[in-house]
Amino acid sequence: MIPSKRGAVLVDGVVLNGPTTDAKAGEKFVEEACRLIMQEVVLKATDVREKVCEWQPPEQLKQLLDLEMRDTGEPHHRLLGLCQDVIRYSVKTNHPRFFNQLYAGLDYYSLVARFMTEALNPSVYTYEVSPVFLLVEEAVLKKMIEFIGWKEGDGIFNPGGSVSNMYAMNLARYKYCPDIKEKGLWGLPRFVLFTSAECHYSMKKAASFLGIGTENVCFVETDGRGKMIPEELEKQVGKARKEGAAPFLVCATSGTTVLGAFDPLDEIADICERQGLWLHVDASWGGSALMSRKYRQLLQGIHRADSVAWNPHKMLLAGIQCCALLVKDKSDLLKRCYSARASYLFQQDKFYDVSYDTGDKSIQCSRRADAFKFWMTWKALGTFGLEERVNRALALSRYLVEEIKKRDGFKLLMEPEYANICFWYIPPSLREMEEGPEFWAKLHLVAPAIKERMMKKGSLMLGYQPHRGKVNFFRQVVISPQVSREDMDFLLDEIDLLGRDM
Repeated sequence: MIPSKRGAVLVDGVVLNGPTTDAKAGEKFVEEACRLIMQEVVLKATDVREKVCEWQPPEQLKQLLDLEMRDTGEPHHRLLGLCQDVIRYSVKTNHPRFFNQLYAGLDYYSLVARFMTEALNPSVYTYEVSPVFLLVEEAVLKKMIEFIGWKEGDGIFNPGGSVSNMYAMNLARYKYCPDIKEKGLWGLPRFVLFTSAECHYSMKKAASFLGIGTENVCFVETDGRGKMIPEELEKQVGKARKEGAAPFLVCATSGTTVLGAFDPLDEIADICERQGLWLHVDASWGGSALMSRKYRQLLQGIHRADSVAWNPHKMLLAGIQCCALLVKDKSDLLKRCYSARASYLFQQDKFYDVSYDTGDKSIQCSRRADAFKFWMTWKALGTFGLEERVNRALALSRYLVEEIKKRDGFKLLMEPEYANICFWYIPPSLREMEEGPEFWAKLHLVAPAIKERMMKKGSLMLGYQPHRGKVNFFRQVVISPQVSREDMDFLLDEIDLLGRDM
């Protein structure tokens, strides 16, 4: 829309009178796009009669999508067509038969919260620009700290469990050696940290990023269920000290990515107390079990941790991304470690209580209002509703396990502890074969082939992987409240249908 030239003010040939945005057209586009999202994503994508994905190989998808950015803008009907294409060819993670990752499903309250924050476009660093969302974050962190079992604490929402683990690693090192913030790594001892052999790969990434080095991440052996062996941890700590290294951190895992294992936190905490080590618990996946009175014993001893990573966007469906680092310390350690005291943001002579300007605790400047999504869901469902979400997911997992045991051609790796169900599908051609090298070599090829078929058909999405000497197996994870017993039956029926001729 071109503003009237009457009384026009020009600078460098640009008319400055009035806005150049056509607000009416923009509002109409938003309304039409929201209707499209409601119809194609909220309604259709959660329908089991629809495909989980409309699979296309990369080069073919490039031809189907108009990806080129041009010198001139395009009309709204073309943009709406592009939106339709994006939805059509995207994976429907809200679909009841999407089991591919440690997130899935649609929470309607979180979705509304996301719409609100996208429209308001806040940045959560100072109270003056984000008053509501800072108070929401404070309230959510306080409640999460209560569920961990601490009387007080601190925390920050950040972009992912990987970042939470990095925050914790750096915080533990700062606590061990505060001078590192100003003086850096020069002249310091060789820092060493300890974590489970089943830990998330972000521990190696964090060590690399922070200059600790991946060779100084000591992986502690696990038992047959994937749990860290405390005796092995103590041996490795002693060995590192004899070598002149400086142990400073132990990372335990509550809910490993593949097997869903929970490390024995009380025994690990005993070692950390004896050795003077910071205990971080990566509960990104398993932390939501704290909401359940039935399953919270899986994290027995978590209250003894110094820091905890917990992702409500996983089991509790708060929407990606929604991840908190929680810290037991209440002496402003988090702020002392990360503060840069930017004078254009964190002025100390503001007209309100500047303790609410929490952005200096973050390594980010701009920061999303992620806590609001979880807050809205919690307000809508209540603690009991969140508890039921966890209990139902684990009950469905137990149902699937029992069905696997009944069916020919399906074999569990082990009884699951959480919602991770790991199993092989053995096609008829292999069922009478002796379990030797040839059998396992052939079985290794089965899961990837079935995965390809299910993706191209669009009926199901399920992850697979090899793991520590075991050939490819399926890993099914129940999360979404849209999932039913019928979907569990369908999963096994479909795998058998797609693989019985192999």
